[in-house]
Amino acid sequence: MFTGLIEKIGTVVGLRRSGQGMILKVDTGSLAGEITAGDSVAVNGVCLTATAISGATVDFDVSSETAAVSTISTLKNGDKVNLELAMRAGGRFGGHIVQGHVDGIAAVKSITNNGGFYDLAVTADAGLMELMVKKGSVSVNGISLTIASLGKDHFTVAVIPVTWKQTVLQYMRAGDKVNIEADLIVKTIKARLESMLGQESPAAGKLTIEKLRDMGF
Repeated sequence: MFTGLIEKIGTVVGLRRSGQGMILKVDTGSLAGEITAGDSVAVNGVCLTATAISGATVDFDVSSETAAVSTISTLKNGDKVNLELAMRAGGRFGGHIVQGHVDGIAAVKSITNNGGFYDLAVTADAGLMELMVKKGSVSVNGISLTIASLGKDHFTVAVIPVTWKQTVLQYMRAGDKVNIEADLIVKTIKARLESMLGQESPAAGKLTIEKLRDMGF
């Protein structure tokens, strides 16, 4: 488990096919001293397993499923990535629950600089937007952020200067793709309600206020 508080910006130094998956090589800098083979590390919000360490370079196995649902497969040498080690038991919980299980890929719509504070707008598909809640949490490339506003096809987050400077957000431009992980609590509640309403059947329709009222909510 992770918290969405980025510890280091790493640099991609290799990405190659390996069987049905890929091997990603990242220069993790000083963070390598805290990583051993078998450890989980969030790379741009994707939970990957470290398989080998050579100096500051760490190898990560990337499954075909992970490559398909995240931006990992599009990385190239020199790209910067957010890194976070798995949370230790008893550690300080400063962000929100981040599993490193990406729900989908979205795109940066716009970035507005407000005197060092930034408003980041992200365009997402309907499936992701259903998981967004105003003032709720969202992980964008592994960064724990709070949703400030919601549009029909996008959401915005406010980014403070220190987060901007210590993450890959500083390198992003409109149109860039980002990994999105919705808040676990929102996903759990939505899945439970859909199960209760039988939304696995197309005829059941969408979750509505009226249906919730009929069920006593």
